[in-house]
Amino acid sequence: MAQPYSARSRAIEPFHVMALLARANELQADGHDVIHLEIGEPDFTTAAPIVAAGQAALANGHTRYTAARGLPQLREAISGFYAQRYGVNIDPQRILITPGGSGALLLASSLLVDPGKHWLLADPGYPCNRHFLRLVEGAAQLVPVGPEVRYQLNADLVERYWDQDSVGALVASPANPTGTLLSRDELAGLSRALRERGGHLVVDEIYHGLTYGVDAGSVLEVDDDAFVLNSFSKYFGMTGWRLGWLVAPEAAVPELEKLAQNLYISASTIAQHAALACFEPATLAILEERRHEFQRRRDFLLPALRELGFGIAVEPEGAFYLYADISAFGGDAFAFCRHFLETEHVAFTPGLDFGRYQASQHVRFAYTQSLPRLQQAVERIARGLQSWRPDAV
Repeated sequence: MAQPYSARSRAIEPFHVMALLARANELQADGHDVIHLEIGEPDFTTAAPIVAAGQAALANGHTRYTAARGLPQLREAISGFYAQRYGVNIDPQRILITPGGSGALLLASSLLVDPGKHWLLADPGYPCNRHFLRLVEGAAQLVPVGPEVRYQLNADLVERYWDQDSVGALVASPANPTGTLLSRDELAGLSRALRERGGHLVVDEIYHGLTYGVDAGSVLEVDDDAFVLNSFSKYFGMTGWRLGWLVAPEAAVPELEKLAQNLYISASTIAQHAALACFEPATLAILEERRHEFQRRRDFLLPALRELGFGIAVEPEGAFYLYADISAFGGDAFAFCRHFLETEHVAFTPGLDFGRYQASQHVRFAYTQSLPRLQQAVERIARGLQSWRPDAV
C-alpha cells in the first residue's frame, strides 16, 4: 500500500469557496447567469501598454532566464516608483523580483521562520499566509481582530499575544478580506513593538494603489528594516502573469538570492519585460481610472448592502472587498452562500476561508464586476433574503 501523503499537505486547508465556484461553473454551463462576487481578481484585463511590452519581449527573443533577483532595469523602475509615490530611497539591490506576491511570501517565510516558530497574523486574513508558514514547518498564531481595531494587528495585540515561539508578525495594508489600512503611526508602533522583542515585521502591500479617499503609507516610510511583499497582480492588473517583488534589508539579500535560485530560479522573463511598462505615465493613467471605477463600485455596494441589513462596521479604504456580518439573518455563512448561489445565482465567499474568528457569521463580497452587474446582484440578494430560512438548512 502506498504511503499516505505528507502531514504538511494534509494540514493545509482547501479554499471552501472553490466548491461554490465549481457549482457556479456548473450552473453557468447549464445556461444560468451567475454574478461572480467571490473572485479576488480585477475584472479588467491587463492594460494595453503592458500587453504590448510583453508581445515585444517575445518578438525580440527575451525568453531566457534572468538573474534570480530579476531584471536590473525592473528593480530600478520599482525603486523609482517608491521614490515618486512614497518619498523613500530604496536601493534597487534590495528588491527581488518574484513569481507573484506568493513568491515573495515564500522567500520571506523561508528566510525568517524556523521549524516550530510562528508569526502573529490577524484573524480574519488571507488564508494562504498561514499555509506558507506550515510549508516551512512554522506556524501562524492567529490573533482574533474585530471592528474595534479595524481588523488589524496593533502594538497592544503584539504585546498580548507574543510568546516564546514568536519571531515576527505579518500584517496587510490594505487587508484582505476587510479592505482596512494601517496608518503610518500604527505601522511605526508595530515596528517598535517587534523590534523590542527581536522580531521581524513583514507587511503585505499587495493592494497598494487601490485605495479610496486616502493614500496608503508604506512601512518603508517608518521602518527601513521591514520586509515588504508586493505584486503586479492587483493595482497593475497582471494576475495571470505571476509577478511580484520583495523589498528586504540589505543584509538579507544574499540569503534571499540563494533561496530564490533554489526555489524558482527566476520569475518569468516575459512578464518582467512587460512590467517595465507599468510605470509609464500612459499606463498609470489607465490604472488610476480603474482605481476610480473601483471606488465608484464600493460607494454603490457598501450602502446598498448595509441597507439590506448586512453588518459592515468599518468602511473599507482599499482593496476591492466588503467583509459583511450576516448575524441579522441567522444561519451559517457557508449555507448562506450556497443558498444565494442556488436560488439567485450570485456567488460570494464564506468567512471560513479567512480564518476562524466569527467566521461562520461573515461573508466577503468582491466588487470586481461592473456597476450594472453589482446593481443586478443587489436586486437578487434582496430577493434571496426573502426566501432565506436558516432553520431549514
